[in-house]
Amino acid sequence: MPTRDLIVVGASAGGVEALRAFVAGLPEDLAAAVAVVLHLPAGGTSALPAILQRSGRLPAVSAKHGMPLRPGRIHVAPADHHLLVVEGAVHLSHGPTENGHRPAVDALFRSAAADRGAGVIGVVLSGALDDGAAGMVAIANRGGLTIVQDPEEALYAGMPSAALRHVSVDHVLPAGKMGAVLRDAVGVEVPDGDDSSRMLRLEAAFAANDGGADPREVNELGRPSDFSCPDCQGTLVELEVDGSRFRCQVGHGWTAEALLDAQGVTLEKALWTALRTLEEKANLARRMCADARARGSDLLVQRFQRTEEESTAAADVLRNHLMSGSFLRHNHAEHST
Repeated sequence: MPTRDLIVVGASAGGVEALRAFVAGLPEDLAAAVAVVLHLPAGGTSALPAILQRSGRLPAVSAKHGMPLRPGRIHVAPADHHLLVVEGAVHLSHGPTENGHRPAVDALFRSAAADRGAGVIGVVLSGALDDGAAGMVAIANRGGLTIVQDPEEALYAGMPSAALRHVSVDHVLPAGKMGAVLRDAVGVEVPDGDDSSRMLRLEAAFAANDGGADPREVNELGRPSDFSCPDCQGTLVELEVDGSRFRCQVGHGWTAEALLDAQGVTLEKALWTALRTLEEKANLARRMCADARARGSDLLVQRFQRTEEESTAAADVLRNHLMSGSFLRHNHAEHST
């Protein structure tokens, strides 16, 4: 039977504060490796290892490809790379994003579930939207232990609440009190749950492949949807799973909630572009009207005045719509470190 010796932790918005509290509660003799993903912007480097090193008693390092997952050490995902578990070691990849993220919480959780089965303990901390929920389902299905930060304590309750909706979680705790539970949970032999499904193995492989997914394998996992991928505009396949999830032909993964949020971002950008175009059109018509007036061309003056008035009126309507509460969308706030 596998031994519980790997703790995988996922966080997003508000995650730095939650991770600091979580790490502060870990015992210095923890008999398990810890792997951490905090959603980060693609550029730059992360100061998270140094922050976590100062916050608790365990050493924290930026994960390197091929590094063994050592008990009593915190392995932190670097920016723009998935942190995955392959044959008990760190595997860094530039594979397809999950909900627009790389590193992604779900990618880490799935790979750990596929590689270590019931030996995994999954921890979801503060974050927006529903990242981590699908990965926690995979961990629970393999017999792993699941722990979620109390949504009442989390700065952003989206991720903890989503995990609670999708999984019968073993423990719901404040981040700072998880260490006591983990001290007793690690090192215990436990029976594996369900065998690793083909979908779990394929999705873990997609994340590990820098070249993306094989479209034929993606198509095997579901049926074409009416939606396009926000990352590459390819057709999304709706996966045959509980809850709506999607993958495009090259492997970008989306939950329905994250897809809706991304479509809102795209729509907002398009509307601001339309507003700018209307304002430029009104300005150009105003200039052409002045030139026509200087030449004494009354017909052109009237034509350009109408164009200016129509463009200005349309721009005013669009600006009022954008600035009003009717267009407020859920911002997927992220903390960079």
